[in-house]
Amino acid sequence: MGKGKLAKFADMASYENVFQYPYSVVEHVPFEMQGHWREQYFHNQNPIILELGCGKGEYTVELAKLYPDINFIGVDIKGARMWTGATQAIKEGLKNVAFLRTNIEIIERFFSEDEVQEIWLTFSDPQMKNPRKRLTSTYFMERYRKFLIDGGIVHMKTDSNFLFTYTTYMVEKNHLPLLLRTEDLYSEHSENSAYSEARAIQTYYESMWIARGLNIKYMKWQLPSAGILEEPDVEIELDDYRSYHRSKRSSLEKSK
Repeated sequence: MGKGKLAKFADMASYENVFQYPYSVVEHVPFEMQGHWREQYFHNQNPIILELGCGKGEYTVELAKLYPDINFIGVDIKGARMWTGATQAIKEGLKNVAFLRTNIEIIERFFSEDEVQEIWLTFSDPQMKNPRKRLTSTYFMERYRKFLIDGGIVHMKTDSNFLFTYTTYMVEKNHLPLLLRTEDLYSEHSENSAYSEARAIQTYYESMWIARGLNIKYMKWQLPSAGILEEPDVEIELDDYRSYHRSKRSSLEKSK
């Protein structure tokens, strides 16, 4: 039997690689390490990359193992899930990985201007009913701009046709520099080394989706600091499922 939630939360409270601030309703969250992650936690001047919505943290940990000269921070609100990656990082002695438990809606309170080089969005909830909750929406792009370097990179891996289509329109509408885009990461570009970084790590659920016959989609774009961002005004066909082994709950066929 796996460890219970209370036991996991007790572990997390003692982990030096976990920072917990699950206070989305608080106006000002004091976080002394904002702007000082490198000197106060990582003790180096290496680039910082975030995985937003990291779940169990397996992708964050694998990235940290692949790139020991880069600092990685996994962010999610689900502490019991995050325990898995945080525990693995400690057991494997990974000093270039940390975890931040908080709401992504207030992510800019934990990082300062130009502190982050890249962002990974791996299998985010497509949020088909609410554009403001999509991690690739302009609502979140504006937040990322507050701490991402000018022209910083955003990666997205998803099994969702809806989220992939929406994000494509969002990038096109705002003329964001598109670096890579594929609707079938493991087939269309299997020989293209430009996509090797995105193919290098495959999560448990990702392998399940592939086995189910779903294509894994990937996009990589730059986010300039300047310019007005606008939401795309288009209707997009909804996914016929919400996540692995779950059917969609809405009877709607399209959404903006």
